[in-house]
Amino acid sequence: MATHAGPSGTAATPGTPRVLRAMNDRAALDLLVAHGPLTRTRISELTGLSKPTASQLLGRLEDMGLVRTRSKERGRPGPNALLYEIEPATAHVAALSADPHGISAVVADITGSVVGRARVEADAVAADVRHRTAQLVREAVDLALREAGPGLGPVEPHTTVIGTPGALDPRSGELRYAPHLPGWQSRTLRAELAEVLGTPVTIENDVNLAAVAEQHTGAARDHDDFALIWVDSGTGAAVVVGGTLLRGATGGAGEIGYLPLPGAPLARGGSGENAAADAGGGFQSLVSVPAVRRLANGRPLAEALADPAVREETARRLANGIAAVVAVVDPQLVVLSGAVPRTGGEALRALVERELTGLALPRPLLRLSELDGDPILSGALLSALALARDEVFNTA
Repeated sequence: MATHAGPSGTAATPGTPRVLRAMNDRAALDLLVAHGPLTRTRISELTGLSKPTASQLLGRLEDMGLVRTRSKERGRPGPNALLYEIEPATAHVAALSADPHGISAVVADITGSVVGRARVEADAVAADVRHRTAQLVREAVDLALREAGPGLGPVEPHTTVIGTPGALDPRSGELRYAPHLPGWQSRTLRAELAEVLGTPVTIENDVNLAAVAEQHTGAARDHDDFALIWVDSGTGAAVVVGGTLLRGATGGAGEIGYLPLPGAPLARGGSGENAAADAGGGFQSLVSVPAVRRLANGRPLAEALADPAVREETARRLANGIAAVVAVVDPQLVVLSGAVPRTGGEALRALVERELTGLALPRPLLRLSELDGDPILSGALLSALALARDEVFNTA
């Protein structure tokens, strides 16, 4: 926002009425996102604004195309007052989750309503892997938009967030800790994706995104300090301190798959199948899906964790890794997520809690994830919506 020079030639603060109007606008828009359609009276009550001021605000937002009105449904109690709601077509966002096998995508309008979903599988062999990666991302978004149907009209997402294994180094722009994701290591990939999609692109660690979703609607929704332990084909953690994700100097905070523990070889930058399966050693080589299946002589994960001996050994290994995280971070809560905790369920969680009991460490709450569906896509969608709303809902 521009400032203007005062009589002395120094910069004055931005015009207060304009700033206050923008703040009130955003407050009203956030209320409509959170509560759905509201009457002018109810918006006045929730914002503390007078009814005339609320009317002016809503009229202004309607003129800007940010809100629309509809009549209250007949038969509902109260007078047939107009209801104000967010105009869904104001903007759309794309959220994607990339893994070694392909890319999943969802497209949603600015209210958060999903209008299309798609999945594209990665090529086993591609001559130009990096170029093909950008093509796959564009294809996934296009398929999700196509699923939305012709009624949506021509739409290009305003913002795109992509969840991937590993972490984007903020200094170099290179995706680190993900050697099993070919085509994503280019330092210019984010710019290439933005050009192909025609939107700003954010690449975020997949476990961090799962934590965003867990804090919004899952097991961590009442906590600002927690750690999410993700145990799947890969293993990682997201650490949230004071409501903010801890990222580290290279974006690698939470890469506990590499954590050295007794019984596991040190992870020394393995490649190929070794890197894809267990990072060459560390915590991941003890508790990931392949590791649990090895404990059960190759049986499927559900059968493996139904075996009491395998379940107890898995719990012991998980507790060792969690204890290391707790000793460093001291979270209020630890959330267990991913295929191993989901399959092991409450029986596995209780065993992990028992293993942690009596240690000379803080005792955080230990909960299973409460999310349905893909938590990575859910977190990517929440992040994309937050970024888009910060720009679209800014009326200053």
